[in-house]
Amino acid sequence: MPRRALLTLLAALALLIVVTPAAAGMADRVAATFELMADDFIRVAQPIEGVVAAYEGNVLYLDLGEDSGAQVGQELIVFRKGDAFYHPITQRVLGHYEDQLGHAQIRRVAAHLSEAAFIQKESAPAPRAGDGIRITRARIRVAITPVLDLTHSDTDVRRVPYLMANVLERSKRFQVVDPLAVSDMFVNGSVRVEEMLARPERAIRVATNLEVTGWLVPVVLERNGVTYLDTTWISALTGTPLFSRRQPIVPTAATEEQRFPWEPRAED
Repeated sequence: MPRRALLTLLAALALLIVVTPAAAGMADRVAATFELMADDFIRVAQPIEGVVAAYEGNVLYLDLGEDSGAQVGQELIVFRKGDAFYHPITQRVLGHYEDQLGHAQIRRVAAHLSEAAFIQKESAPAPRAGDGIRITRARIRVAITPVLDLTHSDTDVRRVPYLMANVLERSKRFQVVDPLAVSDMFVNGSVRVEEMLARPERAIRVATNLEVTGWLVPVVLERNGVTYLDTTWISALTGTPLFSRRQPIVPTAATEEQRFPWEPRAED
């Protein structure tokens, strides 16, 4: 082999050795970072129940405060109890019918009271004091978009939605739509991740097709030399962000520590 070709090959190998470790495991690092903030999303989705204290314009005042677990960004069902229904033989009261009036999005929280924007259901009556509010005990159906990488790096982070879905499913509070089905919608160009953040009507339309209550939009960005994961919860009802969390992406060593000695190093 000519000397020039040999030197070129060695230089290429050296560059590969230097670059690969820096890019390796980025998907695992992003997923590990999300796991650190996942409790915030899980906590917001915990079952909670109360009543409407007052209604003024499009604002509801709820009897749920910090002491009851209310948090900014929670989205609750607003309902009104109807007639009782009975056991056909014993005639014992089994419960009450309920009419759904709409949803409440909590905007401010005090010690014993919270303020929420009211989104009225079409053709439903206006709420009044004493109507019920709740976050259901059933799993909340959500969808996770592909990662929006604003650092424009060449790392492959396509696995991140699957890893995030695994974290949320383990909490028993979420039912996550198959990330493959969601990613196909974005790959074929029918919708872009940026539109989920900037165009509420698009977020609502796509959410309706998937029958979800909300979106999780993971964004990787860089500020002052630090790479962050920013994850935003977007309402499927209004298409607007309810809350978000941002955290520096954990270093490679932190993800490697979670692996067994016989597991191969992560490569993206």
